[in-house]
Amino acid sequence: MASVHRYTLPVEQTEWTLDGENEVRFTWEYEDASDSLLKLYDKGKKQQWDAAERIDWSQDLDPENPMLMPDEMIRIYGSPYWEKLTDKEKIRLRHHAHAWQISQFLHGEQGALICTAKIVEQVPDINAKFYAATQVMDEARHVEAYSRLLHEKFELAYPITGPLQALLDDIVRDKRWDFTYLGMQVLIEGLALAAFHAIRDMSRNPLAASVNAYVMQDEARHVAFGRLALRDYYPQLTEAERAEREEFVIEASRHMRDRFTSAELWGVLGLPEKECIDWVEKSEAMRLFRSRLFSRIVPVVRDIGLWSEKVQDAYVKMGVLEFTDPNIDIGALLDRDQQVAEEFDAKARVAETIAAAE
Repeated sequence: MASVHRYTLPVEQTEWTLDGENEVRFTWEYEDASDSLLKLYDKGKKQQWDAAERIDWSQDLDPENPMLMPDEMIRIYGSPYWEKLTDKEKIRLRHHAHAWQISQFLHGEQGALICTAKIVEQVPDINAKFYAATQVMDEARHVEAYSRLLHEKFELAYPITGPLQALLDDIVRDKRWDFTYLGMQVLIEGLALAAFHAIRDMSRNPLAASVNAYVMQDEARHVAFGRLALRDYYPQLTEAERAEREEFVIEASRHMRDRFTSAELWGVLGLPEKECIDWVEKSEAMRLFRSRLFSRIVPVVRDIGLWSEKVQDAYVKMGVLEFTDPNIDIGALLDRDQQVAEEFDAKARVAETIAAAE
């Protein structure tokens, strides 16, 4: 079955094209002085992997709780609407809620694929072009993995959520190379790391956990790429140019804060859409979830020099700053994200050895 037939809404209603401006830059300097980017490029080459081989696709999802996630992760858990559901309705909600989340990961990864191809064209330095080229392959692999998980295992898909589409629209349309970095490498992928982290560490389904662990290994490098490039570039900007980037950070962060209300989900399940969204917005669980998501973004935004009082005040008003540790070592956190994938590989090898000996 073609994947378009698995969507909860007809693709004709949700398909999306846009006209983006792009400034293509050639460089004749092939001896780039950026050793840090060259090292990242070398790591990107060595860490390429095959989604068809590294992931054990023979594993299945649980029919009653696909990713074996705690029900507390469902946005309306604990609400009057949740309490009224029958056991059968809760099973259906879990299936749809998990499929909605993986659908947004999939659409975000396609956005990353497009944006990274754009970076190859736009960025002025050769080592940055080299690394971005490895990321294009990474993002294609991520689209492959999430698409396979969604269409082969869930057999259900949701269209892109409005806030994510709006943010991707802004990033793809802007022709300045650093906006592509800032929007995708720092903001979208920084948020994605935290969202993937929740599934990787809380899912008791080995297939779902491993897909997210392996994707995170790549994403940690991607965020490091954006951080290195912008940390060197932004000190060169004028005050007005830096203020424009800070406005973009604030607006993009609002889009990302709003993308997790699962607005597309409730009507499909016959639940009162407005009431569910209102409950989600006011829930303590959502407040904590959002704070944890931004815990990966805030250290990078601070590190690249966009940490003005205006940005800090906006994050306070959005309610995403309270639990962010100002002393967090983002480099160590990104390194840990890469190491966890290697631990998943080690567990898989042990399991294979045991199975072969039986």
